[in-house]
Amino acid sequence: MKANPSPAAGADAAMAAVPSTEPAAARPSPGADADGATQRDSGPWRRVLCTVADLLFALLLFGVVLAAGWLVARHDHYFDWTLTQRNSLSPESIAVLERLSAGDGPPLAITIFAPREHRIGRAVEQLVAQYRRHRPDLDVRWVDPQRFPERARDADVRLLGQILLEYRGRRETLGVLSEAALSGAIARLTLDRAPWVAVLEGHGERALTGGGGPDIGRFAQLLRQRGFRLRPLDLASAGSVPANTDLLVLSTPSIALFPGEAEALVDHVAAGGNLLWLMDPSETGDTGDLMGLEPLATYLGVRPLPGTVVDAAAAARGFDTPTFALLADWPAHALGRDLVEPAVLPGSLAFETAAAPGWQLDAVLATGAESWNETGPIRGELTRDPSLGERPGPLALALVLTRPRPPPPGTAASADEAPAEAPMQRVIVVGDGDFASNAHLASAENRTLALRMARWLTGLEDLIAPPTGPDDRAIVALSDLRAGIISLGAVVLLPVALIGAGLLVRWRREQD
Repeated sequence: MKANPSPAAGADAAMAAVPSTEPAAARPSPGADADGATQRDSGPWRRVLCTVADLLFALLLFGVVLAAGWLVARHDHYFDWTLTQRNSLSPESIAVLERLSAGDGPPLAITIFAPREHRIGRAVEQLVAQYRRHRPDLDVRWVDPQRFPERARDADVRLLGQILLEYRGRRETLGVLSEAALSGAIARLTLDRAPWVAVLEGHGERALTGGGGPDIGRFAQLLRQRGFRLRPLDLASAGSVPANTDLLVLSTPSIALFPGEAEALVDHVAAGGNLLWLMDPSETGDTGDLMGLEPLATYLGVRPLPGTVVDAAAAARGFDTPTFALLADWPAHALGRDLVEPAVLPGSLAFETAAAPGWQLDAVLATGAESWNETGPIRGELTRDPSLGERPGPLALALVLTRPRPPPPGTAASADEAPAEAPMQRVIVVGDGDFASNAHLASAENRTLALRMARWLTGLEDLIAPPTGPDDRAIVALSDLRAGIISLGAVVLLPVALIGAGLLVRWRREQD
């Protein structure tokens, strides 16, 4: 017999079949206990803990950055990864810096005449920084020449970016900035013995301490600032040139020298003395009248041409007087290295490009093709007359002579000594002394040329010559196909890849 379900059981079954409208989160899970409340409240605490952790990480990262900056400021390390070490000093420059005394007296002072934030100032600072890495005790100063023009004039600064070096009472201003120029100047300032320069006086020559236009007082002042020691020389009282003279400066006298004085000059050169002869055209127009210096000219093989050099190219430079001769085509020599502007010689002789036996023409400073030696009066319209011996340019205005220095009297040169190791005797004969005078020393490149002559004659120009390595900044030549592939990858493929990576990261975050 089949039993019928009770009404209560049917109601319970109906209620079980109807889905519950209570949220799932409100229904206690099986086995739920008192910890359920803690789990429900763990979300806000987790966010607070994450925020605190992020803040601590940011503070820790900031502290690491500060500590790294402090360490970098106290311990500077420099790495030059260029192929030819172009951002590092040469061994020759490092050797010059090691000669600077450490802790004994004031350090080498380098004054840069340019604003530090200017592009020229930054370029100078980049070069000077290479020296400071090896000598941190260098005293580097910055002076804006526009704000302090009196300091620029005192340092003889004419261009933005020039630097003044001062060391143990000596000073030198550089016009050309490079490693070779800067290291050479430091080497000259650190010489243990300053060269002696004797200037002939007593017969109306250009005065060493004179302030007149024809005198060479300003040139002498520049030499003293660079460590040269100068003294006047009167052969009438001295009798001979002192043996410790490194350079003898001779200008044209207004009173002829006595035969004994001329012989003393020849003896000095014959013994190996260096000579700078500032010759001038004779007032009488006679090229053979050298005011008693004919024996010296014969010994050197110097033969002046008649007349005075006139140069039509001077008019293009703004010089109205035709007797201003220009030295513009600089030879590949220490006297003309890196020079762009010309030197001006107002009223100069020209020479035969020849020398006496035993002497070698090391270089010739010559005029351009628009010059000639004018033998007639300098007035009106001038034209060259070949029948009078007037030669077209280029004309030699300065002769640079060298030869192996003769051994001292009573000694003989060793047979085993290599000729290349023998010291060289140096002589420069210039057809005009006005270029180094007070009136014209500041014209064009006259000052630079006069200083270079003194340095070269005393051997100071070759103290430092850092080698110039090959340029490692090679030019990469690409074909059109390779250039197109690189352009397509940089302009299209790389941006698309970055955008796609960003979209992929966002999609994955949304899925989580």
